[in-house]
Amino acid sequence: MDSTGTLSDFHPVVRDWFERTYGAPTPPQTLGWPSISSGKHTLILAPTGSGKTLAAFLWAINHLVEQHLEGTLPPGVRILYVSPLKALNNDIERNLEGPLEGIGHAASEAGLKLPAIRTAVRTGDTTQSRRAAMQRNPPEILITTPESLYLMLTSVRSRGMFRTVQYVIVDEIHAVCGNKRGVHLSLSLERLQEVAEQEFIRIGLSATQRPLDRIAAFLGGAHREGNALVPRPVCIIDAGHKKSMDVQVECAPPDFSLLTQEGSGRWCSPRYSRLSKFTERHSYSSTTDGWRNGSRRL
Repeated sequence: MDSTGTLSDFHPVVRDWFERTYGAPTPPQTLGWPSISSGKHTLILAPTGSGKTLAAFLWAINHLVEQHLEGTLPPGVRILYVSPLKALNNDIERNLEGPLEGIGHAASEAGLKLPAIRTAVRTGDTTQSRRAAMQRNPPEILITTPESLYLMLTSVRSRGMFRTVQYVIVDEIHAVCGNKRGVHLSLSLERLQEVAEQEFIRIGLSATQRPLDRIAAFLGGAHREGNALVPRPVCIIDAGHKKSMDVQVECAPPDFSLLTQEGSGRWCSPRYSRLSKFTERHSYSSTTDGWRNGSRRL
């Protein structure tokens, strides 16, 4: 499917925001969106900075936008993001601000009344007051860790907000698939499926995961058919291509061998100035700014 066909499946306000922000999809997005939109469990392998996180989130957000525009949604978590790296969770919440705000502005420009899509982070550092607030008024996008997910699922008061879950994104899946944390997470995902009122779509992400078939089996788990456990099929998106490189040799003076000891000092300042310009041109200030202004794909 070409990029035009992929984007044409999105709601116009989501498509408008994406095209104005990024222009065209990246390979993990072009390959991943058809699988996710068709309701398949999906494992995406793609390099860091290639847009795989947005590939996982955007169709789920698009579905949420469509549901909001069709009518009032009952409270509950719709998109669950699970990462074994607690430090990553706050970054993800900040990174979501740009797309959610941009889609909201696009809806307003189109004359559509789109309620604000709320996010929240739940880890061991979350205060008791914030935990209680989440139970009273659950966010539509919840960002958490495997351990905090387990604790919420074992709490009668917290468990109810997961009945509405439609998408579960497991990021950095390579970090858990081969250890005890992964076994623990697998049990939590099956417990979550028992709580959810529908079969949720599982999306796994990583830049370093092999072998893909075994990690896909870990992500999908198994469901019971009669007395047998049947593995859930998972669509594997291998977008792990190598980035193209542009290598050039830059030299401030035309020939260093022609410089005297005194003359070489005069070239220090131009060299540093030129190095500074290259650094500024090819770097980004933070992952948050990169996602917002399109200079970096997450």
